Amino acid sequence: MAKNTNINWRKKMIYQVFPRQHSKTRDFMGVIRDLPRIKKLGTDIIYLLPIHPIGEVSRKGAVGSPYSISDYYKTHEEYGTIEDFKKLVEEAHKKDMLVMIDIVINHTSRDSLLTKNHPDWFYRTESGELKNRVGDWSDITDLDFSKREVWDYLINVLVYWAKIVDGFRCDVAPLVPLDFWREAKQAVSVVNPNLFWLTESVHPGFIKYIRDLGFDAHSDSEMYQVFDACYDYDIDEYYRAFVEGKGSLEKWLSEVERQEVTYPKNYIKARNLENHDQERVASYFNDVHKILNITALNFFFRGMPFIYAGQEFLNTKRPSLFEYDPINYQTGFDISAIIRRLKEIHEDDLITKGNMFFLEKKEAAVIKYEDKNNAIIGYFDLGSKTKINAHLKDGIYKNMINNNMVKVEKGKIKFQKDPIIIKVGKELLR
Repeated sequence: MAKNTNINWRKKMIYQVFPRQHSKTRDFMGVIRDLPRIKKLGTDIIYLLPIHPIGEVSRKGAVGSPYSISDYYKTHEEYGTIEDFKKLVEEAHKKDMLVMIDIVINHTSRDSLLTKNHPDWFYRTESGELKNRVGDWSDITDLDFSKREVWDYLINVLVYWAKIVDGFRCDVAPLVPLDFWREAKQAVSVVNPNLFWLTESVHPGFIKYIRDLGFDAHSDSEMYQVFDACYDYDIDEYYRAFVEGKGSLEKWLSEVERQEVTYPKNYIKARNLENHDQERVASYFNDVHKILNITALNFFFRGMPFIYAGQEFLNTKRPSLFEYDPINYQTGFDISAIIRRLKEIHEDDLITKGNMFFLEKKEAAVIKYEDKNNAIIGYFDLGSKTKINAHLKDGIYKNMINNNMVKVEKGKIKFQKDPIIIKVGKELLR
């Protein structure tokens, strides 16, 4: 982790927006119109999927992946002009929100401006055909970072956008040399010293796969040398196993607990239950109360809560990356008010800086944060237990989420389906 990373970034909430799918107009103006609602949700940082033109050669689907970029200096023609984008940033700033964009510099589209003007900057087969390290990504081709000119060009791209936006989410950043990121961050800091750096750190299995092919792929621990925050993919397989009914809650929570000692003391994780690459959390549960509990648990983890647009309406379908596939805002469900309250609770210094303890890990998750005076305990019903150890003295307590009163009797607390978060003085701990 960058040594000067402010631990208070843990208090910020990221809201991911796919402009093409976000509104009926599929553009920056559609996002601008939705800013009041996004802000009300508790959002601090709006993260936009790539905003650039999409290549046409080997395009996937009818409209192509936004990660197949043809020109780093332009905005997508359907989204609007650069002036429209700057207007979006301006309006977000007026509402005290930051704007982070997806940076995709591991690869370009196969008909990008760079493949035409600098064909020698890309990996090639022995016969001279464009290629990439990951065979499934057939609509893109990898840049060759052994070329110094590639570094210089891409650093200039980052400096250009750093003058406009507040943060970068860097796509498959572990596949790009760590020294490149160090140099890029130094260059960017000249024009925007406060820019937030989030790496899409990747699954351990993917790191091994890339390394087995003979290429470099960096671990989360390495990425923290440069980046402010990493994705949660190091434990994603355990989360997925749990929600798919193939693994235990205990194993997932144990891996979250392990992060506290694996990474730097001020580590920051982007805590997402879903994103554009992963299935919607609501697709795994028919029980709304289970969704509320796992959502509350995710907000109670140390790190930056991350919501993918539509998650607040319990969308079950992940929008396609390759077609027009708008988010459904009329599902009949809306947990926005609960998300907003969870975000408010998440900002407590106890969760940001307190000592963390996992008290129960099996059919329910019980997590405690404490300092020398106070404690905050979260109880999340993710199994079939009706009662759980409260770790509090008997009495009546207020659930911070909904202000309902909760009774602790004989050391036990009874679940009433909704998640429970209680803050007390340490003298009430048991």
